[in-house]
Amino acid sequence: MNETPPRKIVHVDMDAFYASVEQRDDPSLRGRPVVVAWKGLRSVVCAASYEARTFGIRSAMPALRAERLCPDAVFVPPDFVRYRAVSRATREIFARHTALIEPLSLDEAYLDVTANQSGLPSATAVASAIRDAIREELELTASAGIAPNKFLAKIASDWRKPDGQFVVRPREVDAFLAPLPVAKIPGVGKVMNGKLAELGVVTVGDLRTLALPALEARFGRYGRRLFELARGQDDHPVVPDRPVMSVSAEDTFSLDVPIADTEAAIRRLAEKTWAAALKTPRTPRTVVLKLKTSDFRILTRSHTPAHPPTSCTELTDIALGLRDKLPTDDAIRYRLVGVGLSNFGTPDEAAAAVLQADLFAAG
Repeated sequence: MNETPPRKIVHVDMDAFYASVEQRDDPSLRGRPVVVAWKGLRSVVCAASYEARTFGIRSAMPALRAERLCPDAVFVPPDFVRYRAVSRATREIFARHTALIEPLSLDEAYLDVTANQSGLPSATAVASAIRDAIREELELTASAGIAPNKFLAKIASDWRKPDGQFVVRPREVDAFLAPLPVAKIPGVGKVMNGKLAELGVVTVGDLRTLALPALEARFGRYGRRLFELARGQDDHPVVPDRPVMSVSAEDTFSLDVPIADTEAAIRRLAEKTWAAALKTPRTPRTVVLKLKTSDFRILTRSHTPAHPPTSCTELTDIALGLRDKLPTDDAIRYRLVGVGLSNFGTPDEAAAAVLQADLFAAG
């Protein structure tokens, strides 16, 4: 039987995208530590230039902390209208090579170039051509990962940042993955990393020593996913125009806290969620608040206002209002809180929903 040839997947990731656009459009910012963030006590960093990253500044960091790390940093408010326009231009470049484009956000996308339409001889050549066009036409840089599947391509795109690319060929998968920290696997955050460390798992190679039944018994369905990814197995195809269904941000407290002590985290997570929602062309209508108790019970509350939230302030106010609907018993402790947006639609769909709600109210 003939085996299906491996896919050729390219993951393109723009380098420090928002900050790079700001530096491109304002020559006075070039070579300086630039932080893209709104002003405010609870604001978080949307992006940091590579000059700012040398001071330890990273995306999603509180803006006040970034200012302490680099007092000379230039803070610039985000301009998502401009970023979306540049993002569309990058996708026009992608489309010269393949119709199989799956955007993940404004600044990154998966491309399936197994059969590219530009006639180039390899996926590596396609990635190089895309990066060259981005540099020449948009005056920006991008990094790329080339691999047989999406999981590996995304890891590879980070390998030679900024302005580089890295290839993981099918025969190189095992050697590439084995020494990597297990935290490189999607879904292995701080908490999961700790659970795996308790099992003696630090690297992907360590993870391979655990049998599938043991992983499933410990982690359920995610245990199978861990087993597969540790072996470089990922059959998920590139899906063009995948609609955004929801965005969210959550955080686990170092110590369990009463509900009264969750406000600061909710405000911070609302900021992160709002920034993520602005990266999509679709409009969210429903706000979701999630809390997990110390005994792992999950409580969720949601609200769909007549008019979609139009600012981070509105999102935060709704999320805090949802919190007020939860039990206020101080004996209940919470280990995790999350803020999300869902029920996404196009701007026209959102406007139609608002009109319908207004007519209903008027009637």
